[in-house]
This record gives sequence, structure tokens and C-alpha cells, in this order.
Amino acid sequence: MKSLVCTAALVAVVRASFAWAALPEQIKLDAGVITGTLGTSPEIRAFKGIPFAAPPTGNNRWRAPQPVAHWSGVRPASEYGPRCTQGGPPGGQNAAPPPPTREDCLYLNVWTTAESANDHRPVMVWIYGGGFFGGAGSEARYAGDGLAKKGAVVVTLNYRLGSLGFLAHPELSAESEHKASGNYGMLDALAALRWVQQNIAAFGGDPANVTVFGESAGANMTAALVGSPAAQGLFRRAIAQSGAWMGLGMARMGTLADAEQAGAKAVADAGVKSIAELRAKPAQEVFASIRGGNLVVDGYLIPEDLSLTFATGRQNAVDILVGSNQDEGTFFARPGLTSEQYTTQARKRFGVLADGYLKIFPAGDDAAAARSYLESFRDEAAWHQRKFAELQARRGNRAFVYYFTHVPPTTADRPSRGATHVAEIPYMFDNLPAGLAWTDVDRQLADTMASYWVNFARTGDPNGTGLPAWPVYRAAGKAQVLGDTVATETASAPAAATLAYFDSAYQQLLKGGAIK
Repeated sequence: MKSLVCTAALVAVVRASFAWAALPEQIKLDAGVITGTLGTSPEIRAFKGIPFAAPPTGNNRWRAPQPVAHWSGVRPASEYGPRCTQGGPPGGQNAAPPPPTREDCLYLNVWTTAESANDHRPVMVWIYGGGFFGGAGSEARYAGDGLAKKGAVVVTLNYRLGSLGFLAHPELSAESEHKASGNYGMLDALAALRWVQQNIAAFGGDPANVTVFGESAGANMTAALVGSPAAQGLFRRAIAQSGAWMGLGMARMGTLADAEQAGAKAVADAGVKSIAELRAKPAQEVFASIRGGNLVVDGYLIPEDLSLTFATGRQNAVDILVGSNQDEGTFFARPGLTSEQYTTQARKRFGVLADGYLKIFPAGDDAAAARSYLESFRDEAAWHQRKFAELQARRGNRAFVYYFTHVPPTTADRPSRGATHVAEIPYMFDNLPAGLAWTDVDRQLADTMASYWVNFARTGDPNGTGLPAWPVYRAAGKAQVLGDTVATETASAPAAATLAYFDSAYQQLLKGGAIK
């Protein structure tokens, strides 16, 4: 019996080694050969710090990503590349010091458990949040091991941030082939998606079955890619978490003319006379002295306000999975908000419809204003995700909507903010970091969400064996609650009257009303 046990153990080791070695140790890309490293378990291979574009430095600053220079020999891909120049502390719970920040930052990372380059596994390309001001594909919370274990080939990428990624200026538009400027970070994401088309098969991924997914600003960009003619054919599905083309709530997109004017003023205020002079300055100085913008209607990547694109069905025909969190607003707390401030802002924003807004979200005193701020933030975010689903379903695609309600564990120095903005990320990545008192409920929710996400990437339907049924979204329909238990809502959340109010306000926006 002992001999049989030893033999079985040896066979298991050999099989595990063979599975790891089934993909070549060296992976040939269009620009050269790389070798990776093990992931968090032996069946996972990780490839980090792969350049997908030339460094956006010198004359390449504020230009579309240029092709990667070919390299000879074997390039190690075992360490993350630098993060893009940014502000603020690194996000997520990093177990080790994050990579340095540099302008030379256009790198991506791949996780795979494929056993052959012919596996044709679904590909998931992550676009991080951070307000277009911070973030990186190398953040520990975005590691792709958990999703790779469930059968996806996972890609995370960096894109330019702040004024290095989102600066519009008349000189930059004039020198552009498309007479456009401002959306350089989005150009980076498109370059990464083209890299995926050319190279992901070598990792066992299927370039014909790509899902783009992102959170917050990353969801904003994901929805913009759904609406962009430039992205047609680069992906088949999209997942937008806590954000869509208008951001978290309702707003018009900025025009190129307005963005150019703001950019020209910011450059002049920094004491700089030309773009050539600005290109000669250190990246961190540029980032710190000139404020970056947001996605703009540049006439090229984004030909028109995307609200018009989606309303008229001109967006790309992709299936979507979208949703928001129950306590989104606690992440954007506004301490000291008064009833007067809240009411003034509501009237300025909603114009003739402001009375209806203040009836649903009253501000009779400061305490009521504070409550209404959080409730309105939550409900407007949920409305926007449902509107995305509704319009994509009207386009003829499948749409699935979730509502995340689970409160993660906390520590003494990090008090709970409820099911706040970003709270779902460790669950859908099935990547619960050490140091928190995770329970069986947490682990089960992570397993369930990651399975939903990978199933959707594989087939366009999150449902699968052993998972609670998730119905396809219908207009004004119910969302899948992802909380302590997973179930379809028994009642609409937000309330039907609240959804109807935001629908009427959105019609005002489409007609050129006061929504700002």
C-alpha cells in the first residue's frame, strides 16, 4: 500500500510539472522572446512587465503609443514594470513596495493556467480605476491568479495618467493626424488591446474572445471603449464596475474645444510658452504643475457625447455585465456639507427638475443633507449602470446587472465604510489579501463572483453549475444582489420612482438641459 501511495504521489508531481511545462518556457511575441515566473500556485504562470508600446517620453509625450522596439535574446518577464507618473499613495493592499513611477510605463502583465497555446481560453483585460490620476496594473489587489485558476487568461495594463495622459491643447490637436488631443490614456488601452490581438494566443488565450473589464475610472474607460468606433472588433464583451461613460453619475462629456481652452490656460499658468518647452520638462514636474482632465469628445476616439451614441444604438455590439455598490458615496464623503450647500448644488445641477430631486432626497437640515448625499450618490450610480444595461439590451446584446451589498472585514485603523466604492474588487478577483479576518462567507462570495466573471468572459453568460441563477436584465428589471447571500432582488433598488426621476433628468440632459 505504501508503494502505491508513493507511486500516486510521484505521478501527481509529474503531472503538475508537465502541466506547468506544457506552454513553452520561452514565449515568442511579435517584438521578441520572454520568459515568465510561477504565480501563487504551480499551475499558474505569470509574465510581468511586458512592454506593449514604446516609452511615451521625449517627442512621444502626448502622442499615440508607438511600436515596441524589437529585442534580441530572452527578456525576463518576472517583475512588474514601472507605474505611470501619478499622484497620491499607491492603491490597494500591497504586500511589497510598489514599482517606481516613471514616464516610461507602458507595460502589461499576463496570468495563465493554459496547458497549450491552442487552449483558446477567454481573455480578460483589466483597466484600473483611480480617477485618471493614479493606479497601476501592478497593484496587488489586481493580481490575476484567482481568475486564471478559473480558466481565464488575465491581462492588466498601465495607461498614462493626469496631465501626461489627459491633456488637451490646441498645439497638440494641430500636430495630431486626427486633429484631436486629450485621450492619450485611452489610446494606451487601445494599444494594449491590439497587443492582445497579436500576442495572446501564445499564452493559450483566444483573441476572438476578449472581455474588457474595469472599475471606477476604468469602468468609465471601458464604457467609452464600448462606444468608440476605434475599438470595434478588439473585444467581445465588457464588464463595468461602479462607472460607465458618464462616470458614476449623470453628466455631459467635455468637448474638445473646452478641454483645449482649459489645457492652454493650465500650460500658460505654469509659465510655459509652448508644447515643445513642456516636453522638455521632467514628467513629475509636468504632472504636478498642470492638472489632467478626463475623457473628452475628441471627434476621433469619441466622435460625439457617448450619451448620444448609446441612445441611438451606434455603440459596439458587445454583451455587458455591470453594477454598483450599496455604499458608493462613503468613499467620496463630504464632511461638513450643509443643507444650504446641498440645495444650491441640486438646483444648479438639475434646473427645473430640482424640486423633484429634493423631494426624493430632502435636505431640511444638515443631517438630512448628509444622508441624502449618500443616498443620492448610491441611487444615481445604480441608475447609470442600469441605463447602460438597458441601452445595450436595446442594441440587441445581453446585459447582466449586479448590486454589491457585502461589507468587508475591517481593522482598528480602517473603520468600516460599508459596501463602499472598490469594496467588490478583492471578491471578483478572488484575491482576498492577508491581514483581514475573512470569513467563510467572504471566501464563498469571492469564489462565486470570480466564477460569474469568468463564465461571462467565456460565454457571455455568468451562469454556471452550482451558482445561483442570474437572469438577463430587462428594462427597469432586477439586479443580482451580491452580498452575504447571492440572490435576485425581490424589489427594485433603487425604488422605481427614483429610477423614473433620473430617467426624466437624463432626457433633459439629452435635450441640452441644465444637467452638469
